[in-house]
Amino acid sequence: MGRVRRRGISTIVFDLDGTLVRYHGIEFESSWGAVAAAAGVGAKSRALLADYFSRPEAYAEWVARDAALLAGVSVADVAARVLPAPYADGVVGAVKTLRGHYRMGILSSGVDLVADWVCEDLELDFALANRIHVLDGRFTGTAETVVDLWAKDRALRVLASERGFHLDEICFVGDHVNDVPAMRIVGLAVAANPKDPAVGEAAWRTIRDFAELPAVLEDWRRQAS
Repeated sequence: MGRVRRRGISTIVFDLDGTLVRYHGIEFESSWGAVAAAAGVGAKSRALLADYFSRPEAYAEWVARDAALLAGVSVADVAARVLPAPYADGVVGAVKTLRGHYRMGILSSGVDLVADWVCEDLELDFALANRIHVLDGRFTGTAETVVDLWAKDRALRVLASERGFHLDEICFVGDHVNDVPAMRIVGLAVAANPKDPAVGEAAWRTIRDFAELPAVLEDWRRQAS
């Protein structure tokens, strides 16, 4: 069980891939994989994943090469296949319950095409994700690394500083080992359908359905008061 702090939570930051959104049958249930599959380059994208996953220092290069696979592909055609995003169980109801009580947003090393759609659909306050560039309705084959897969703690610190959030007032919800650094620097860490034991160990509580999240936050509030 992760370290317990006693400060009220004002902001919930969600991971996207495998957490809010689960593309079943796609490696890590990720938006990157889903977009690649929808564009007909899934096999090439998986090969890049196998080559780069164990090389954290080369993440920006990985993003650039994965984005290059999409050059010339219609954004509308891909969007028609990956949207609406497949939410994890209980997401819509939980966000509705929590809306108005917390600021909520997305911090993801996934794709902005999906992150921005989810942000608007769930009426969240912000979404920060990697950007795939588009021109005249087609992917250009270039991208911008906004959130490094292996440095979410750094991205979260920047986000908190820019928006005036205190790290101790943030609840971070994630599912995989790359979320652990972010989970370790916030006030409350929640593991959602964790894919690795380390995620559960870094969390104060583990949930299998987002319907459980409001109660987790209420339990935390009572202990913090």
